[in-house]
Amino acid sequence: MIRQALALENPVETILIQGWIRTRRDAKSFSFIEVNDGSCFGNMQVIVDASCPEYADIHSFTTGSSVAVEGRMVPSQGTEQKWEVQATKLQLVGAADDTYPLQKKRHTLEYLREIAHLRPRSNLFGAAFRVRSRLAYAIHNFFQERGFLYVHTPIITSSDCEGAGEMFRVTTLDGRKLPLTDKGEVDYSKDFFGKSAFLTVSGQLEAEIFACSHSNVYTFGPTFRAENSHTSRHASEFWMIEPEMAFCDLHGDMDTAEAFVKYLIADALTHCAEDLDFF
Repeated sequence: MIRQALALENPVETILIQGWIRTRRDAKSFSFIEVNDGSCFGNMQVIVDASCPEYADIHSFTTGSSVAVEGRMVPSQGTEQKWEVQATKLQLVGAADDTYPLQKKRHTLEYLREIAHLRPRSNLFGAAFRVRSRLAYAIHNFFQERGFLYVHTPIITSSDCEGAGEMFRVTTLDGRKLPLTDKGEVDYSKDFFGKSAFLTVSGQLEAEIFACSHSNVYTFGPTFRAENSHTSRHASEFWMIEPEMAFCDLHGDMDTAEAFVKYLIADALTHCAEDLDFF
């Protein structure tokens, strides 16, 4: 991965870089190609000159194309990067034509929403999902290091855990021809589960049960809220962390919460510094 290559301390005689072209700049007898594979915010600069067999077809290596590059990784002559790759072999894995919509400029969120299949290649979404991935890993590390049991709670349930809003119903019944009871109500005894079922709003009920047998447990998974809201912070689907601790008082709960937040911030600063700088 490019992240690992950029972190190396010594030159490498032969290295393979695979990713997508961010930009290509052509000079008289050589070209600069910036390649990114999503593993980090930075790109690997590739120098392609006439000694590379594929240099004659360099015009085919356009922005957005996927490539595989073999070459020597040497100290960069520029100031913006530590290493660069002098290509000895260049392979066009997948070409992108002139209609490729992501270019080396700032794109608005509204525009990126129109090309959702390419959003992960943008700097913003790439950084956001790298940080999210690292934080999810750190969440598990935090609880596992403290002896918590990870509990997978049901996503489909008949329990309204919090009773604070509407739940998304899950059914196999045909909405165009619903079975009815004598009272004219939907007969959910004919449904897959034999009763009403919903997407969970919380794993708390199951976590509390497990805490009464395993002491310290946590659940970390998707939850769903069918609530009408027009605020920018409302989400119908989100992942929620719910620890439950037996033999613990409010002070212990507060200490755990504080340690949890500090742990995640420290981990993100250590492992996602480049992405956080971009934000």
